[in-house]
This record gives sequence, C-alpha cells and structure tokens, in this order.
Amino acid sequence: MTLAHFITLSAILFSIGVTGVMTHRNLLVVLMSIELMLNAANVAFIAFSRFHGEMGGQALAFFVIALAASEATVGLAIVIAIFRKQGTVDAGELRYLKD
Repeated sequence: MTLAHFITLSAILFSIGVTGVMTHRNLLVVLMSIELMLNAANVAFIAFSRFHGEMGGQALAFFVIALAASEATVGLAIVIAIFRKQGTVDAGELRYLKD
C-alpha cells in the first residue's frame, strides 16, 4: 500500500466526519463525527510518519488521542447536563446555555 492509499482513506473519513457535523442536529452524533475527524487526522499523521521513517507523526497521533479522550469526556458531560436541564440533545432546540 502506498502513501496515497492512506491519505485517501484519511480524506474519506474526514469528509464523513465533516458531513456528520454539518448535517446532524443530535449533539451525540456531532461528538462522534468530531471523533471521526480526529481519527482521520491520526491516520494521516501515522501514514506520513511511517513513509518518512520518523517518529514525530506517531508522537503527535498519541497527543491527538489524548485530546480526543478529554474532548469526549468533557463533551459528554456537557451533553448530559444539557439533557438534564432541557430534556433534549437536539442542537436546534437548545434555548439558553447560561442557566
């Protein structure tokens, strides 16, 4: 497999993630789409790292994984708080976030 195969896969995954963020109103689906976009970036980082023989891309992918884990934790906590307060996780029906 060549570098182009991995970059194509990364671009497809990123496109699916962007489509999910732009078209869905459910906050959980939006969070999953953001995770998909971060994983697509990881595929690209690791592919470039592998084909250039350096470890920098793999180290960067490790930090992106840590960022994705913290983003998922904080995002899910916010979604749960919004659901408890307003009874929905639909982004179109959210009224106020300051209460």
